[in-house]
Parts: sequence; C-alpha cells; structure tokens
Amino acid sequence: MSGNRQTGRILLASLVGTSVEFYDFYIYATAASLVFGPLFFPASSDSAQLLSSYASFGLAFLARPLGGALFGHFGDRIGRKSTLVASLLLMGLSTAAVAFLPTYPMIGWVAPALLCLLRFGQGIGLGGEWSGAALLAVENAPPGWRARFGMAPQLGAPVGFLAANGFFLLLGATLTPEQFKDWGWRIPFVASALLVGLGLWVRLKLTETAAFAAALEEAPPPRVPIAEVLRDHLGRTVAGTLGVVCCFAVYYIATAFALGYGTGQLGYARQAFLEAQLVAILFMAVGIVLAGWASDKLDPRRVLIWGCIGAILAGALLGPLLGSGSMRHAFIFLALALLAMGFVYGPLGAWLPSLFPPHVRYTGTSLAFNIGGIIGGGLTPILAKLLADRFGLVTVGAYMAGAAAVSIVGLILAGRMTYDAGRTAPIEM
Repeated sequence: MSGNRQTGRILLASLVGTSVEFYDFYIYATAASLVFGPLFFPASSDSAQLLSSYASFGLAFLARPLGGALFGHFGDRIGRKSTLVASLLLMGLSTAAVAFLPTYPMIGWVAPALLCLLRFGQGIGLGGEWSGAALLAVENAPPGWRARFGMAPQLGAPVGFLAANGFFLLLGATLTPEQFKDWGWRIPFVASALLVGLGLWVRLKLTETAAFAAALEEAPPPRVPIAEVLRDHLGRTVAGTLGVVCCFAVYYIATAFALGYGTGQLGYARQAFLEAQLVAILFMAVGIVLAGWASDKLDPRRVLIWGCIGAILAGALLGPLLGSGSMRHAFIFLALALLAMGFVYGPLGAWLPSLFPPHVRYTGTSLAFNIGGIIGGGLTPILAKLLADRFGLVTVGAYMAGAAAVSIVGLILAGRMTYDAGRTAPIEM
C-alpha cells in the first residue's frame, strides 16, 4: 500500500508541477495577447504594442537554458527532489509578482523593465521544471511503463491550459472589458500562488529517485555536469534539441498566436475563441494519452515522428481553416493542431531523458528541452504574426510544417540508442 501511495505521490508531483508551469506560462501568453501591449508599452500602434508584448513573452525562452543549466547542475549533483522544489518556488513567485506591477502610464519605462525582469525570473524557474518532473516520473517507472509514467508531466499542459483559459473565460463573462483591462487580468496571477503552494506541499513529501541514488553509489556526481554533457554527449544534445522544436512551435501557434491574431486581425469574438481553445485542448490531452500508450508498446521515437507528420498536415490546413472567418473551421484547425501536439509532446518524457546517462540526465535533458524551446517557441508568436501580416496565413502553416521537419531530422539523428533508467551504459532498443 505504501508503495502505491508513493507511486501516486510521484505522479501527482510530476503532474502538479507542470500544470503550474503551463498555467503560469499560458496566463502570461493570454495576457500578452490581450492586454499587456497597451498596459506596459508606449503607444505607437496596436501592432507595435502587440509585438512588444510578444517580445516580453519570448524573454522567458532565452532564460530557460540558463535555468536548465543551473537547476540541471544541482539536480545531477544533489538530487531531483530539492531542485524541483526550488524551481517551482522561483517560477511561482515570479508569476505572482506580475499581479502587483504598476503599468506604463503610472511609472513609464520602469513598468516594462519590471515585467521583463519577472518574465526572465519565470523563465529561469521554468528551465529546470519540466526536465525534473519528467525524470521524477520515468526514473520511478516500472519496466514497460516508462512512457505512460513519463506522460504525467505532459498532461500538466492541458490541465494548466484549462485552468488558465477557464479563468480568463470566467473573468470575461463576469467583468466588463474596462474592468478586465483595469484590474481583472491580475487575478489569475495572484491565484498562481495557491497552485504553487499545492505543488510545494506534494513535492516536499517525496523521496529521491532510485536511478539517481544508484548513480551516486556507482560513482560520485560530476563536478560540472554541463561540461561532461557538452564534451561527451553533444551529438545527443543536438538531436534532442531538434527533436523538441516541433512541440513548442505547434503549441504557441495554436494558442498564443492564434488567439492574438484571430481576435485581432481576423475579427473572431474573444469569448468564442477562448471557448474553442478550451475544447480543442482536450484533443491534446487525448493525443498525449494515446501517444504514451503507443510509445510503451512500440517506441517513443517512432511515435514522435508520427506526430511530426501530423503537425505538417495541420500546418497545411492552418491558412484555409483559421483564415476562413468561420469559428467552426477555426476550431477544426485548433483541434487537429493540438491533437498533433499531443503526439509530439506526450512521448518526450520517455524519449528525451533516455538520451543521457543518469549522472548527467537532468542537465542534458534540460539543455535540449530549453534550447529547443528557444528555437521552436521563443520567437514563434512574433515571427508568425510578421509572416501573417506580410504574406498571409499560409506562410504560418509552412512555418509550423518546417518546425516539424526540423524535429524529424533530430529524431532520425538520435537513432535508437538509449540509456536504461538505472544504467550508465547505453543499450539498443
């Protein structure tokens, strides 16, 4: 019974942390799409303010590799548990503090500077979050269950999205547009503190993973894990980085870009679009579950390639469906894109950690995931908007398909060599 309780606690800790991560990230993305432009940046044009807001959004992606290196260093030296607690605390405090920021009309340039500083802090914390949560799950998984355990952190994405999007829908239904712009947008940021408290409560009750304990018994931890990763595992890091590009590009095109551009230039009603995204994210959850099951039966890398092919098909449909002016057609695109997102995201928890041995796994996984995030997600809302404004939505679909092609290259380069959860020697799958 105690073993079952510990297993449940491990999976809950993995799920809660990434749920908070995506909640925090998406309330920022939503606020950046809807209100941050006029609130925090000088007035020149609506488009320039939105681009500035998206630029602040992208700052966290630049911070994430730094956070990944920092938390990866301590995660490989002192353990997964304490590192996960620290990353969650930093991420949560940075997010909650956004709620109390003065705006540009109040204090001028200091307002966007403080917003960017907190966004950078959020990115540092996020840099160590996903990788640690994935390791917590897969390094405790029984044989044959690595992908299904590894999908627990991935399910945090739709959970966090539903919480964030549902919150904004509720605010939109109960507040006037003026109330929402004046103070209502701050409420989801304050609520983040409650979610972080729940995550900390769960994580403080955990024990260290068996794989990390076994690695310590075999040899002392490396003095500088990142140096060993870059010296001995650079090819795997590059392949892993390319392999995650698609999931970031698909997610932020189907969420942040689609919301901002759809409710702005395309004229969709904000409430209707938020509702469509809220339902479409359920397709992502279904994709994650199916991909996790298929990965344990087949191979995570093969399932990821299938997902990338699905993302290419969704990219081809982006222009005709999202640009149709029909909310029904726009929803079909969102559902297809987020279903593909489930297949390019769900198996990552099992695949990416398998590229590295346990004693540098946290660092290697963090670097690959977060650098891939810069390439796939950091500038995606900005580039997608620029492409759509100048060349039409078809080019945004081509951008998404190109990101999927990049990931296919990475998955092919990675080959089939992986590391078992408790070994330091590679094994062939």
